[in-house]
Amino acid sequence: MAAGLAIFLYGMFLLEDSVRIMSGKAFRQMIRLYTDGRLRSIGSGALITTILQSSSAVSLMVLAFVGAGVMTMENGIGVMMGANIGTTFTSWIVAVFGFKIKIESFAFPLMACAGFIFIIVSSSSKLFQLGRLLIGFGFLFLGLDFMKTSVEAYAQHIDLTVLAEYGAWVYLLFGIIMTALMQSSSASIAVILTGISSGLINFEIATAMVIGANIGTTVTVLLGAIGGIPAKKRVSTSHLIFNLITGIIAFIALGPLSHFVGLFIDTSANAVMGLALFHTLFNFVGVIVFFPFIGYMSRFLLRFFPEHKAILTVYLNNTPTEVPDAATSSLRKETLHLFEECQLYTLKTFGIDDKLVFDHNLPFQNNLGRRSTPTDFYENAKLLHGEIIEFYAKLLNAQLEKEEAKALERMIYASRNIMNSMKNIKGLRHDMEEFDSSDNKHLNLQYRLFRRRLIGLYHSINSFFDTMGDHQEQYRILLRTVIHIEQQDAQFLSTVMELAAAKDIDEREISSLLMANRYSASPVGSRSLP
Repeated sequence: MAAGLAIFLYGMFLLEDSVRIMSGKAFRQMIRLYTDGRLRSIGSGALITTILQSSSAVSLMVLAFVGAGVMTMENGIGVMMGANIGTTFTSWIVAVFGFKIKIESFAFPLMACAGFIFIIVSSSSKLFQLGRLLIGFGFLFLGLDFMKTSVEAYAQHIDLTVLAEYGAWVYLLFGIIMTALMQSSSASIAVILTGISSGLINFEIATAMVIGANIGTTVTVLLGAIGGIPAKKRVSTSHLIFNLITGIIAFIALGPLSHFVGLFIDTSANAVMGLALFHTLFNFVGVIVFFPFIGYMSRFLLRFFPEHKAILTVYLNNTPTEVPDAATSSLRKETLHLFEECQLYTLKTFGIDDKLVFDHNLPFQNNLGRRSTPTDFYENAKLLHGEIIEFYAKLLNAQLEKEEAKALERMIYASRNIMNSMKNIKGLRHDMEEFDSSDNKHLNLQYRLFRRRLIGLYHSINSFFDTMGDHQEQYRILLRTVIHIEQQDAQFLSTVMELAAAKDIDEREISSLLMANRYSASPVGSRSLP
């Protein structure tokens, strides 16, 4: 049973991943472009989930789009409601093909075709992903066959109907727990369909378990929203509310819904098909019930999870632009704050302990916490830079002297240079990781030298700011720093040429080292000094 489930889950993973790689961009564009309006968003969610065969994947995509502000809250709710309908397609695949064909006549030929594709084509081609899709289908049905065989053996010794005296809620709870643990409603539905096909459970038990599986699938989206922005929490909560209330409605109306299914399919003779229809039916009912209340739910969640805009500025927030002198001073200090945060970002990117440069925590560290990543610091720096530019634009409306205007231009120029340097360092991150983990000892050495040079450079720059007011001392520090950088640069180029001549590094490594030196030699150079 466990082996069959593992093979089934791996088959589902190959299916989802191959489809995502072959046309992931198209699906993301479709979600973004064809979700304008409630009906269109529901339809798009159903269609894309039917193709991707993963409501969780679509739901997590919606979390990302809503979080990025490219999809409205109402349309996000609509897509997730449609995803619930689309995911029922798995039930129909299993019901129609899973138990009505011989496994060797369907799964094995698919896996054989995939094997030939893997041998013939390269892993970077689209055809290779087609092979992964085919073998994914093969594993899916192979796993299903293993589960069916094992459940048939259990069915001879286990009678789950004895739990019926405790009520259908026991089976409902079992479906919730099973799906929450497996993180896949499709896998849970396959297990339930296998159970009903083998006679381990009857139709009434299976319907309660399917409702539970529908509720349990919300765990994946809730986990994806943990620690996220309010927009992500709203979408995940809407998914929970929709699935929970839909499940409650379906559970209360279990008798009428089962009777309605019985009008079209004889559940005693074909319980598997009946369960697939039941799964689709109650999700449709949920969409119909919730459709008029999407707007109300959206407004409720907006109030329940309000936006809390983080205050990233230290000096600009309480400084009025109507007082140019105070505003100019605050803008200068805020630009220096951005400069420090840039240093911190670079230290984190190079894996250097910030205590080697700073003897105190910077504002971003206090705001983001210990678990923050370099990406978090980069995004905050972009927002801070935006606030600096916005403040500068307001300040231009004030009556400024010519010298004041020039001073402001220099600050904004410095601010732009700081952000450009951060972007350059961001691009270096992958190369630095390769230098550190390389088997080439020369690359390891250069990585350590880059880190050492960076620490020395930041100490020199910070000593420059510590001598504010003493222009002669600042000039001396700046001159020493520039001369030292030029000497280190010349030494580095000489070393690289020697290593290249001795064939100790290849062409790609030479290029990577030169690019890294270009940016790390002056990650925030004198041109950026405000």
